[in-house]
Amino acid sequence: DALFNMHFTKKLLEQVGLNPDRLRLEWISASEGTRYAEVMNDFGKQLKKLGPLGKGEGLDKRTLKLKLEAVSKLIPYAKLVERERLRVHFKTEQEYLDYFASDDFNRLFKELLVDKLAISQIMLLLGEKALSARDIAAGLCLEASEVSRHLSMSSRLGLIRFDEALKCYALA
Repeated sequence: DALFNMHFTKKLLEQVGLNPDRLRLEWISASEGTRYAEVMNDFGKQLKKLGPLGKGEGLDKRTLKLKLEAVSKLIPYAKLVERERLRVHFKTEQEYLDYFASDDFNRLFKELLVDKLAISQIMLLLGEKALSARDIAAGLCLEASEVSRHLSMSSRLGLIRFDEALKCYALA
């Protein structure tokens, strides 16, 4: 389960624009104190090279906060989807690596989580103020066509509305 959760979380990190190498899983027993120290020192150096969270990926504090908050709100849904649709058990780490790199997994992940994550981010952004589609795309570092698709879907679901007077989208 730990190996699956680590790979799953790396996919989520990657989706919000954070380097998945910021997460690492190592199997170390209590009797391996020296190995533990070596792994921690190595990982500390690796994190230093990546730079501060978000900054190393080119995200400003506001965007980073918004993306992390959107992921946080999506966690209960992600756990349900993971348990019901994505969970598999393999015997080797290589089998997990192959599964998470597969087209089938990526298709399911996109279908079940990526769109929901983008909508969650849009909703949080619109919770601050009404914005145009262009401003939303710029604020979330998303393609305009992708934002347009999410705005259309959210409008149909009654989550947002288009304010004709302001020529902006706002929460419904």
